Amino acid sequence: QVQLVESGGGLVQPGGSLRLSCAASGVAFSRHVMGWFRQAPGKEREFVARISLSGINTDYVDSVKGRFTISRDNAKNTVYLQMNSLKPEDTAVYYCAAGRIFTVLARSYDYWGQGTQVTVSS
Repeated sequence: QVQLVESGGGLVQPGGSLRLSCAASGVAFSRHVMGWFRQAPGKEREFVARISLSGINTDYVDSVKGRFTISRDNAKNTVYLQMNSLKPEDTAVYYCAAGRIFTVLARSYDYWGQGTQVTVSS
C-alpha cells in the first residue's frame, strides 16, 4: 500500500547539482516526518537530512550542511533534496523515508523507497 518513489539521480561532475524528488502514496504525507538517507558501497546507511511535518524544521549531517537543502510540498505529497556543490564522496544510493519521529536514526523511520543512484565523477 505504502509507496515512496525516488527520482532525479544520475551522473554529475564534481561541483555540479542535482535535485532528488520522492513522491509518496498510501501515506498520510503531511502527518509524517520525511528524511533522506544514503548508502555508499561497503558502508552503512547514513542520515543525510530530515524535515518536520510543516517543513519549518530541518536538519542535516555535517558533511552536507551549506550544500544540500531538504524541502517538502505537502500539497504534492513530495519531498525534495537539492544537492549543490557535489563531491565524489556524495556518491551513493539515496533513499527517502517516512516516519513519525523527528530523529536521525534510520530505525525510527517506517517506510522506505527503493533508492536512486547519485554518482559524482569527472
